[in-house]
Amino acid sequence: MKPKIKRFTVAFILTVFSFVMQTTVFSWLSFGGIIPNIMLILTVTYAIMKGDRVGIIIGFFCGLLADIFFGTFIGLNAIFYMFIGFFNGKFHQVFYEDDLKLPLILIFTSDLLYGLSYYVIMFLLRSRFDFSFYFLNIILPEVIYTIAITLIYYPMLLLIHKLLDRSDKKEGMRFV
Repeated sequence: MKPKIKRFTVAFILTVFSFVMQTTVFSWLSFGGIIPNIMLILTVTYAIMKGDRVGIIIGFFCGLLADIFFGTFIGLNAIFYMFIGFFNGKFHQVFYEDDLKLPLILIFTSDLLYGLSYYVIMFLLRSRFDFSFYFLNIILPEVIYTIAITLIYYPMLLLIHKLLDRSDKKEGMRFV
């Protein structure tokens, strides 16, 4: 199988898998109605591993899935996730696979900014000003839960990335 088709297929499967995990398994494992943002973990991980273009594409599809199934407005999450993918993709140049600090910091920051942006668009513009309640009961617990799940999910995504790279190198050597 061609490397690009293989990578596209794996990205598609991971996107669907992440969506299913976020909406089913972690709905059962919610703490006070808070679930981790698995789609954000996938978007940030792909962005820092493959760059901003791939981050935008993965972010768009992750956000679009969230919009179609749960969003109030179609496209709002898609735009948020695209920006997350783009900005995290800029860290591709300083990405080191075995260092867990950069992905954790970027996922923490991205989830925090996502929560704050969502608050501004969905609540503040509707004159719901209880920011401290929203921050302490929704944004912060989601960020902490997402970081905890990142410690498990990110190494799996990294392993898949390494296996694909190794497979691409083997296929490239076979035709030389």
